[in-house]
Amino acid sequence: MSTMSTMTTTSAAPIRIGLVGAGPWGHLFTGPMLADSPDATFVGVWARRREAAADLAAVHDVEAFADLDELIDACDGLTFSLPPDVQADLAARAAAKGKAVLLDKPVGLHTAQAEELAAALDAAGVVSQVILTNRYYDSMRAFLAAAQGFDSYGGRASFFGNGCVPGTYFATPWRLEQGGLLDLGPHVLDGLDAALGHIEEIRATGDPQRIVLLECRHAGGRISQAALSATSNQHGGLAVEVHGLDGRHRFDAAAFSEAEMVAEVRTAQRRIVAEFAQCIRTGTRHELDIHRGVHLQRLIDAAAAQLAR
Repeated sequence: MSTMSTMTTTSAAPIRIGLVGAGPWGHLFTGPMLADSPDATFVGVWARRREAAADLAAVHDVEAFADLDELIDACDGLTFSLPPDVQADLAARAAAKGKAVLLDKPVGLHTAQAEELAAALDAAGVVSQVILTNRYYDSMRAFLAAAQGFDSYGGRASFFGNGCVPGTYFATPWRLEQGGLLDLGPHVLDGLDAALGHIEEIRATGDPQRIVLLECRHAGGRISQAALSATSNQHGGLAVEVHGLDGRHRFDAAAFSEAEMVAEVRTAQRRIVAEFAQCIRTGTRHELDIHRGVHLQRLIDAAAAQLAR
């Protein structure tokens, strides 16, 4: 498949997409994303707990499926609101039936799981795409375009939030167990990697349940630093900046006003589905496919191994 990274809504028939899982992200982002997209027909929801599927399906007036295979068979593609390990298993199951998969991050709890999923998707020859939400914002795409033409020698990133604080909206069991590196690391590392070039080496110090500091060396010799915490109990958001002789370029989601954030999220939701639909229609490989997720997972595992010493 060729690579396509920028797509727009088309007048073609909508793609049939189902939602597997009914977790917090499904309620807050993925369900509304499918319901509001002109490029998708929201087919329905399946979840392990039938009442959870029914509750989410009722919000969007779609079917709650009692059988996962029936939902898979009714769709062109599936997206997921599940723990990473469960998503990996069920995405491979969907791919085996020839269905495209729109994946949440991270794409596994560890590298072996991510690589196994990538192998299954490659063997099935299906389209894959990862929802790294910030990458679909207008402001992030403008920042990355500027960074590509900027003679930078390094940069830094940060992401502080409260998704791993018990009792908060996103404090699901896997986040509470794994901490901020696995939850926020994909966003931070993806932003630095996209802005400064392929990350070849990573060093880490800290505690995933408190704060993690990262140092990265990129292809071509650029360097970067990052800080992340999912237990900081503050308004969160990804920030990435690049520096060079001529100054800097910066993306900062934490600085968005409420109106700006709403606008960016709505744009991202539409763009995610439009690009996924276009990839399905054309068989084109997306820039943020499963292999992007595997690259980020390898970096996270390398950092986690250092933190565990």
